[in-house]
Amino acid sequence: MDIKAILKEIVEKGASDVFVIAGRPISYKLGSRIESLNEEMLLPAKTDEFISEIYDMAPDRDIGRLRTRGDDDFAFAIPNVSRFRANVYKQRGSFAAVIRVVAFSLPDPVKLNIIPEVFDLSDRTQGLILFTGPAESGKTTTLACLIDKINSTRNGHIITLENPIEYLHRHKMSLVSQREVSLDTESYAAALRAALRQSPNVILLGEMRDAETISTALTAAETGHLVISTMFTVGAANAIDRLVDAFPVAQRERVHTQLSAVLQAVVSQQLVPTVDGAVAPVFQFMTCNNEIRALIRDGYSNRINQTIDAYIADGMISMDAGILKLFKEGRITARDALTRSIDPDSMARHVNSSDKIYF
Repeated sequence: MDIKAILKEIVEKGASDVFVIAGRPISYKLGSRIESLNEEMLLPAKTDEFISEIYDMAPDRDIGRLRTRGDDDFAFAIPNVSRFRANVYKQRGSFAAVIRVVAFSLPDPVKLNIIPEVFDLSDRTQGLILFTGPAESGKTTTLACLIDKINSTRNGHIITLENPIEYLHRHKMSLVSQREVSLDTESYAAALRAALRQSPNVILLGEMRDAETISTALTAAETGHLVISTMFTVGAANAIDRLVDAFPVAQRERVHTQLSAVLQAVVSQQLVPTVDGAVAPVFQFMTCNNEIRALIRDGYSNRINQTIDAYIADGMISMDAGILKLFKEGRITARDALTRSIDPDSMARHVNSSDKIYF
C-alpha cells in the first residue's frame, strides 16, 4: 500500500478528511459528503499497516502511545503534498484513523468567506477572545488566519499552545513560538503557566477544557495579555455558560465578574451542508459593549442572543440571520436551517412562513 500516493490523490481531489476504517474502502470527505476512493475493502491488517506507516512519517511519535491509550493525536507532513492532522484510535480490535488535510500555506480567508470582522480583532492588545463551534466547523483555520494577520502587522511575541500543531507560522513582524501539547509540554495548563514567564503579547490556547486552564487564561487576560482560545459550543451564550459551569458553584459569581471584565469578543461559526453537497460557513459575531458585560456579570447569558440582534447596526452578526439567508436562497434545507439554528423556535416560524420549503 503506497500511503503517500493515496494521500496525494485524495489531496488533489480537494478533500478535507480521510477515513481509514476496517470494513470499507479508504474514504474521504468532499464538501459535506463522504466518498470511497476505490472498491478495495480494508481488512484490519491493512488499516494497521496504513497507520503504522503514517507513524513512520511523524517525527518523535511512538505508536506505543496508541497501543497503550487507545487513541492519539499528531501531525505529519508529506513534502510537496500537504500537512495532515491525524486522530488514530482503536475500534473493534483494530486501528482506525481520521486524517485532516492541512495545507502548508494558510488558505485565502476571502475564498473561505471568513467575515472581515474577525480580522478587526487583530487590533486588540489584551483581554480574551473566544472562537466557538462544533468539531470540523473551521475554527482552527479561522484562528490561524487571525494569528497570521497579527503576525504580519504587529511587533511582539506570539505563543501558540496546540494539540497537535496544524498550521506552521513563520516569523514575520512578530516572533512566533509554537508548542505542541504532549510533545513540547505535558498539558495546556502547564504550558499556559510557563507562557506567562515567556514575555508573550499574544497567547493562542488551543482549547479551554478545565477550570485550572480557564482560570489561568482569565488571569493572563487580566494582566495585559491577549488570550485567544476555542470552545466546542455554538453561540456566545452557550460558550459563556460552559466556561462558567467548569467551576464549582461557590466560585461562579467571581468568574462571571472576571469574565465580564476581560472578554473582548466571541466568534461562533458553523459549516452548514448545502443542497449541492458543499458546505457554507455561517458566523455569529459578538463584541462586548457595556450591555453585554452587564449581562455576563449578572448571569443573564440567556439574553445575549437578543442583545446581539439589537446591535447588528453596530457591527454584531446574528448566526440565525445568516442561516435564514442561506435557506431563503435555496442553498440549504429547512431541516438543516432548524438543526443548525441557535433559536430553533424562531427559525421554525421563519421557515414555515417562507415559500421555500426543502425537507
